[in-house]
Amino acid sequence: MPQSTVRARELGELLRSRRERLQPADVGLPTGTRRRTRGLRREEVAQLAAISSTYYTYLEQGRDVRPSRQVLDSLSAALRLDATERSHIHQLIHGAPPAETPAVAETLSPAVVSLVDRLDPCPAYVTGRCWDVLASNRAARALWTDWPARPPEARNLLWWMFTDPGARQVMVDWPAEASALLGRFRTAAARHPGDPGFSTLLERLHGASPEVRSWWPQYRVVPLSSGTKRLRHPVLGEIELEHVVLQLADDPERKLVTFTATAQDQARISQLL
Repeated sequence: MPQSTVRARELGELLRSRRERLQPADVGLPTGTRRRTRGLRREEVAQLAAISSTYYTYLEQGRDVRPSRQVLDSLSAALRLDATERSHIHQLIHGAPPAETPAVAETLSPAVVSLVDRLDPCPAYVTGRCWDVLASNRAARALWTDWPARPPEARNLLWWMFTDPGARQVMVDWPAEASALLGRFRTAAARHPGDPGFSTLLERLHGASPEVRSWWPQYRVVPLSSGTKRLRHPVLGEIELEHVVLQLADDPERKLVTFTATAQDQARISQLL
């Protein structure tokens, strides 16, 4: 039997075993009724990996179709494979583990930074793939925290949310906001299996926050979305802000978040600045 056929069958067995160990709730899908399949359905995995159900079925059946590295990464994220499992399936099909992208400091173009500044007095900030705050305008710094004044390792929205006592004062509904942020982080981490930026931050959060240690095993996944936030300020009191999340075309992992308040509250923010 050709070696490629043996490897294709081994890949199929691994995919099936990992599919059967996951439940719909683990990946943010509704459970539904009358489920006869153990774990996820094949079409659900295909949907999560953005491939056709037929193609995924071929892979599980062990057909020698040689998926690309991009498809293997999509399957790794869909099936919540860890770094070792991801490396293994790349080794099986392509004879070598995936090339890891070296961690580099995230930067923004001057045009994006200028745009954020021009949005004053409407609060705005940009976060990177791990929610490092890469830019913020005066209104955002006045309402949340002075990001540039924080140590570089603390200029992160999750780190601020879970370790800075000020976050619990600023966010009126801190438990809901913190839990949702952690769920969005998990969703993003699934797209980057093996990325040391995510694993390092998660390890730090586990060591510093009892809420992260308690909530992470619940496996909540939350998509990026717009909505409403309620903030508390020592001068302005409680204010409600509508926010919109925009992903930068040059790098969708960088998110521009803009906020608007009522005309009265917006005027008060202007006076504060």
